[in-house]
Amino acid sequence: MTTAPLRKDAARNWERIVAVARELVDEGTPLQLNDVARRVPVGVGTVYRHFPTPEALLETVAIPCLEELAAHGERALADDDPRRALTGFLTRTIEAQVTDASLSAVAAAPTDALPRTTELKRTLSSVGGQLLDRARDAGAVRPDLTRDDLVPLMCGIAYAATVHGSAPAARAETARRYLTALLEGVYVRGR
Repeated sequence: MTTAPLRKDAARNWERIVAVARELVDEGTPLQLNDVARRVPVGVGTVYRHFPTPEALLETVAIPCLEELAAHGERALADDDPRRALTGFLTRTIEAQVTDASLSAVAAAPTDALPRTTELKRTLSSVGGQLLDRARDAGAVRPDLTRDDLVPLMCGIAYAATVHGSAPAARAETARRYLTALLEGVYVRGR
């Protein structure tokens, strides 16, 4: 959240706060800044100086995953096989949705606490749309599949995989299987 370089002790506190927040998110515990301060342990004011809201802290936890997905998407745009590029991007996205507990909440939030989150979400939406358009233009994807269809389809797969798998690895395997079944219905045969 802070843009100026932090003193060493402040940087250590920031890292510890984010690490504890990651643990809480992974446990499925809602982020409360006072609880984070107790677990670090630091004063509540220290947590609030770095993260004015739980949403800002949650987004900070999610940003590395969002950055990795955006970078993956940019690499996929360079792939000359539109079908393979779209499949790879959707696969990596669905794996992240079911293994990173911070991602779904941040992706579903109607507003963002951090400008970086907004930027990354826009990038992911743009990249996903471009990859779909390329695959459709190449005749590899059904012509009636639109950009607006991607997010609900991916959320449906993530939800179904989460319902049927408890451990992240099991959810990821289930999600990949469901995505494969979906893509078999989306892709044009022979392409």
